[in-house]
Amino acid sequence: MSGEGNGAGARARTSGPPRRPDPGLFGPASVTWQVHGDPMMWVAGVRALYLQALHPRAVRGVMENSDFRKDAWGRLMRTANFVGTITYGTTEAAEKAGARVRRIHALLKATDPATGERYGVDEPELLTWVHCAEIDSYLTVARRSGLPLTAAQADRYVAEHRADARLVGLDPAAVPGTAAELAAYFERVRPDLAAGPDARAVDDFLRRPPVHPALAPARAVLWRRVAALAYDSLPSYAHELYGRPAPAPDHVTRRLALTGRLLRLIPSRVRWQLPPGHILKAMARLGPGSRPAPYKLRKRASILDGPGRAQH
Repeated sequence: MSGEGNGAGARARTSGPPRRPDPGLFGPASVTWQVHGDPMMWVAGVRALYLQALHPRAVRGVMENSDFRKDAWGRLMRTANFVGTITYGTTEAAEKAGARVRRIHALLKATDPATGERYGVDEPELLTWVHCAEIDSYLTVARRSGLPLTAAQADRYVAEHRADARLVGLDPAAVPGTAAELAAYFERVRPDLAAGPDARAVDDFLRRPPVHPALAPARAVLWRRVAALAYDSLPSYAHELYGRPAPAPDHVTRRLALTGRLLRLIPSRVRWQLPPGHILKAMARLGPGSRPAPYKLRKRASILDGPGRAQH
């Protein structure tokens, strides 16, 4: 009997309040959690590729070290998996994903197309460009397509992504932390941008990616529209560099908003079934209250920004 009592006591001492599920780097209260669940992020991702290609050293690193032209879908899904993991995965999963990216980047070199210099693709200048092009694309497409982000929430979104800047090897304090700082960064880096042969190759690839003949009709109907909308949403200086006339910004915003409304009519549970399914996994881990939804942005705006700011 004394043995049974000791065992029960040991179980009582080791048992405590249940551990709370790990929300990951961002968590359901973040702006990122709500924004990245939106279907327009696919358009934003293509816009980021167009923008990133305008940095000659950054795009040369991709051209020398990637097989994206042979495995376009695989590269796209690997990128989506990384973004999904760091947004909706556990802290451990996000840290492991970041460590893997850092290990790979540390091994890769490229040759400067202008000087012939060999350099590492993990140079802070290049990582910062890739980071800022992604964050600007996600934020720009989200806002122009109708997600109800206030100015304060836009700043919070940019600041939140200092977390994934750290994951890829950057000093979080050295990357933009507000929308104004992000805009100032692009002003500073613009003299370094150009649409050289590598950027032209990316542009051509995104407009006409190679597909199996059976998928050619889908490419013509779906992909080209996505790619065209992503390209049209670029800033005016990007259109100048690529050498094609920039469409009227208001017209592009209307198209983004219409596309956003149409895609959001697809039930989220259907959309989130697409691989890699990080959102559904996060909801299973954290409970149904963690479901990303645009209305939560409006609700938090009214709480965090104050009535006047929320109404604006």
